[in-house]
Amino acid sequence: MNKKLAASAIVAITIFAQTSPASAVDVAGVFGKGSTHLSITGGNGYAFDETYLVLGLGVSYYLFDGFDIGLNFESWSGASPSMYTVTPSVQYVFFQIPRVKPYVSGFLRRLYIDGLPDIDSAGGRAGVYVATGRSAYIGVGAVYESYLDCNKAIYVTCSNTYPEVSFTFAF
Repeated sequence: MNKKLAASAIVAITIFAQTSPASAVDVAGVFGKGSTHLSITGGNGYAFDETYLVLGLGVSYYLFDGFDIGLNFESWSGASPSMYTVTPSVQYVFFQIPRVKPYVSGFLRRLYIDGLPDIDSAGGRAGVYVATGRSAYIGVGAVYESYLDCNKAIYVTCSNTYPEVSFTFAF
């Protein structure tokens, strides 16, 4: 597993604010058309042989049952150089499957690094949400990210694969 930007210890705590009509809730639950999800992330990450505190905020909106578009912001602090990311994404949750809800997602990311050129990446994630209650889910998955126009003189590697864990509460 690649050390650069390894986020294997990042745990996302996602708090959902649901604004969907009752009919969407009946069909797709928290993944229904019109739902808006707000997220807060926290954990640690590893880059440039340093350990960082990673804090983030995000929002996503379900355009139709199971399919959302989102925008996330993360700050990497506590080490040098400091960094932050802006990440637009799309996700589809297979809400029709009972017990587990598989998901696939694609994203573009802009990484801003103090003292170095900004770098873009593209990637995908896949995993499952497992219901732990009526409106609570644990998500487990994997992320693949590839850095575009990567300069090997600056970066050890130009791609990353890492696990992802999330806790989701809807209300």
